Amino acid sequence: MSNRCLSVFLLALTGLVASATHAQQSWTLDGVKIYPAPDAPPVSGQVVITGNKIESVTASKPRSTAAKKHAQCDGGVIVAGFQNSHVHFTGEEFSNARQRPAAQLDTALTRMLTRYGYTTVFDVTSDGANTLALRSRIEKGELRGPRILTVGPGLFPRHGLPIYISHLPKELLDKLAQPGSAEEAVQIVRKNLDAGADGTKLFIATPQGDGTNKRIPSAIASAAAKETHRRGKLVFAHPTDIQGIQDALAAHVDILTHPPLGAPAPWPEPLMKQLRDAGVSMTPTLQLFPYELDKQRVPADIAERLVNETLTEFGKFAALGGQVLFGTDVGYMTDYDPTREYELLAKAGLTAMQILASLTTTPAARWNEQSSRGRIATGMAADLVVLDADPADSPRNFAAVRCAVRDGEVIYSRQ
Repeated sequence: MSNRCLSVFLLALTGLVASATHAQQSWTLDGVKIYPAPDAPPVSGQVVITGNKIESVTASKPRSTAAKKHAQCDGGVIVAGFQNSHVHFTGEEFSNARQRPAAQLDTALTRMLTRYGYTTVFDVTSDGANTLALRSRIEKGELRGPRILTVGPGLFPRHGLPIYISHLPKELLDKLAQPGSAEEAVQIVRKNLDAGADGTKLFIATPQGDGTNKRIPSAIASAAAKETHRRGKLVFAHPTDIQGIQDALAAHVDILTHPPLGAPAPWPEPLMKQLRDAGVSMTPTLQLFPYELDKQRVPADIAERLVNETLTEFGKFAALGGQVLFGTDVGYMTDYDPTREYELLAKAGLTAMQILASLTTTPAARWNEQSSRGRIATGMAADLVVLDADPADSPRNFAAVRCAVRDGEVIYSRQ
């Protein structure tokens, strides 16, 4: 080997060693209170992070000699990284994600997601290719964002796109599948999953401009769900109304992306128990209801009554043991701040630790990741959120995010 080749080889080897050393550097995060999990007592102390994993959780006085890399994140309440299980990357700020300047996408990701502590999000309908491009750039380190799971484009009834998405760009609407047969639905599911999607979304019932709902025939919904399950993935459903929930149950879906917002109260209790017993999860999106009623200029007294009815019925579902996954429909909903969602969940009867579970341990278990995510413990993924104040004191404190850490890297700091 020539001297020049040897020099190049040694230089490359040095760079690899330096990179590996950097990746495994340890650093500490001090907390006035640490919630290891919703069902575990809080402690005060220190989280030690090495690479992308939690090395240890040390109670009482800090004893670690690890570096202090992010002092601006110290001194808060530390919880596991949050998951928002209902988002959409359909906004103009995320368009052309493959080529849009990184600074613009970083700003959009911060505004909508990371500033609220989301270290994992599930996109439940968007332009699949664009969302996968966004995810790829995040995973390559070009952008500072959350882990993205996606269903890609959802499946809709034939000639049944809902009235509420008519404002979206025509080029996106033209990509939304409306299968006319079970065979066509299966082919669409296969194409989405082969492209990298993490599940399937069925718009079981969709409101039309004339006040009616169009529905996916049961044979089509069941075929799409069966193919998705055959591939080991989960099925989401947008139910719209009580019949939509019944149709979703018949198709064996896994997650309802909304309660039946605005459905006449009371909801049938046997149906709630069926959902619970079938292991069907629900993302509440409670903030969406007043948001939509305000857009439609519904009188305040009527809107308040309708919202309170929905809170009461959703609260019954949760009290019966129904599984709740935190989700807001942000991306469709342009009000990014989830503070009101937390307040409405509390008003529906959820405790602070139940809300924390919906953000952490419940989605981790739903995606079969409970051994690696959702808790603060040795060996778990270093996905963490630092809050300014204890959410046990007020649900609003869930939104008071000081820092968000994903895979051991700070992806958001308020400073």
